Order: sequence, then C-alpha cells, then structure tokens
Amino acid sequence: MSTAPALEPAHTALLVMDYQPAVLAFVPEGEDRNALLGRVEGAIADVRAHGGTIAYVRVGFTDADWDAIPASNKSFAPLAQHRVMHHKDPASVIHERLAPQDGDITVRKIRYGGMSTTDLDQQLRERGITTLVVSGISTSGAVLSTVIDAADRDYQLYVLSDGVADPDTEVHNVLLHKVFPSRAHIIDTAELHALLRAD
Repeated sequence: MSTAPALEPAHTALLVMDYQPAVLAFVPEGEDRNALLGRVEGAIADVRAHGGTIAYVRVGFTDADWDAIPASNKSFAPLAQHRVMHHKDPASVIHERLAPQDGDITVRKIRYGGMSTTDLDQQLRERGITTLVVSGISTSGAVLSTVIDAADRDYQLYVLSDGVADPDTEVHNVLLHKVFPSRAHIIDTAELHALLRAD
C-alpha cells in the first residue's frame, strides 16, 4: 500500500494531459490503449465524485503559433513545418471517453509542459489547488516537463503510474522509478481511489 499522504479533494486537481487522438496514436492500438483510457476514465470519475478538480491540457496550434516556432526548436519546428496538430483539427481534441464537463479546467498549450505556455498555474491557484495528480502522454514529454515545472512551483505531486504512457518503455521506466520519485509520490489508480477515501 502507498505511503503517500491522503488527498484533500478540495485542494487537489487531476491533470489529464495530451489525451488526444493524434497523441494516443503513439500508444499501441487495441487492449493497451483501451486499458489506459479506462484507467484514466476511472480516475476522473473518482476525483469528480470526491469534489476534486479535473484539469485538461491539450496541445494545439494556431497559424500564428506555428509561425512563431523557431527552426532551432528541435521538437516543435517539424510540427510547425508540417502544420500538424491545428487546434481545430479533430485529432487534437480531448478523447471522447474523457470529455471535459462544465466546471473543469481546459487549457491549450504549444510546448511540452502543461504550465509554461498556459494560464494553468493561475487557474489552479485561484481554486486553491495545492496538490496535483498527473496523468498524460507521454511520460518523457508532457509528464516530465510538467512534473519538473510543478515541483519548482511547490505543488504537492502524485504521478499516476498507470495513467501515463510513453512509446519508449525503457525511458518510461527510468522516469517512473529513478527521476519522478524525488519530486512526486508514485501511485496507481487503485491507490488514488484509496487515498481519496483515506480522510
């Protein structure tokens, strides 16, 4: 059982990052993808049921965003060059199984991290959120960038080990077992369920 402290739902947000068809395409199709979506769907329902906040982060670009990406940006220059992930493209919307509801936070980003190009931090602070439970694709992209940034902003952090995925299994495992534990509690969806009920 987890040694992580119990969660106070009123001060907790579940981050659901990059769960968009274009990004989910990097997760093997079929059972793996369905199981991942099912676990995150369950986590969203759990946090909602306890009065916690759900915050969706999606990547999507306008023409101006593409034009502003310098050629020196190794990750994002190719996206700009090929004009992919337009913010109105159906492939860039949140997956229908995890669709946002009224009262949820939804932000659109144009880099890896959930906070660096959005007002997510401000919206969370306005709601009194001090604790983040992080789920997302990919572990080495959105999750890594957001965990490091949020740790520097003094959030209490939990990473949902079975709510994150990465095309590179080795990198995924190194991050979960060697990198994230210095900044976050590593829990799975079953532990999340228990920690929401622990108080």
